[in-house]
Amino acid sequence: MGLVRVTPLLYGALGPTVGLKLENLQRTGSFKLRGAVRAVASLSAAERKGGVVSASAGNHGAGLALACQEAGVPLAVVVPEGAPEVKRAAIAAAGARVYLRGATYDQAEAAAREMAQQRKVRFVSAFDDEHVIEGNGSDLAREILQQAPAVARVVAPVGGGGLAGGLARVFGPRGVEVIGVQPEVNCAMYESLRGGRALTRYQGRPTLAEGCEGAVAELTFDLARRHVREIALVSEAAIRRAVAWLYRVAGTVAEPTGAVAVAGMMTASVEPAASGQTVVVVSGGNIDPGALDRILHTELVGTS
Repeated sequence: MGLVRVTPLLYGALGPTVGLKLENLQRTGSFKLRGAVRAVASLSAAERKGGVVSASAGNHGAGLALACQEAGVPLAVVVPEGAPEVKRAAIAAAGARVYLRGATYDQAEAAAREMAQQRKVRFVSAFDDEHVIEGNGSDLAREILQQAPAVARVVAPVGGGGLAGGLARVFGPRGVEVIGVQPEVNCAMYESLRGGRALTRYQGRPTLAEGCEGAVAELTFDLARRHVREIALVSEAAIRRAVAWLYRVAGTVAEPTGAVAVAGMMTASVEPAASGQTVVVVSGGNIDPGALDRILHTELVGTS
């Protein structure tokens, strides 16, 4: 696990008992590197030689590209056409081939799965993969436990559910509450839990937090159903405010997906634990400079 950094836990900005787990300071700028490293380590000799295919909103692809580069594994990553340029560039810079397919993450994933089938190589899911879940969520949970032994509540963004599911797998048996946060315009896990079945096909509306877009998997739905206490929803305006607040007050750069859990705390959709520590995961920091400028300007002039 040499590629993965231990990231800081910053207290004070949201209160004395609330810590920001700064995964935006992870190598490749996202927690996704954790699962990527585990996934690559699990490859057989034949799979390493033949290469792998994946789909990504950006951060998983960048993490997987770095892990594959270190291991000498060829990689092709399919991303949606609207994926931020900074994320596409990071994937390519680590030696992976980048393909633009589809307007949404789910469309990109469908194209990637078809590509993997045609090439007869392994498809590595961004969330529906035991190794990815173990790295992204469970390894992160164990690191949080080392840094915050008195943690009572963990708040994290939710997309496909791999992060929250992996966190909950470790924290649930210990009595630590895991609360997920999603954009209200694109919230497959929230709708899945409300309806009692995994929405493995889902069409939400566009969101600033593109890493939260798309459907869930049966595996991640089951983990959330059994171990995640609740899913809170936040508006696009709240996500923008959280990005600006993290930059101006906490002194760190977060992408909209990375700020979703903070948005939940700032809107009081999620409360700190009544006793013990609360850890809020800032999951990523890969945002195009122009997009960050627009968010900061919008919040400064008060037009959100």
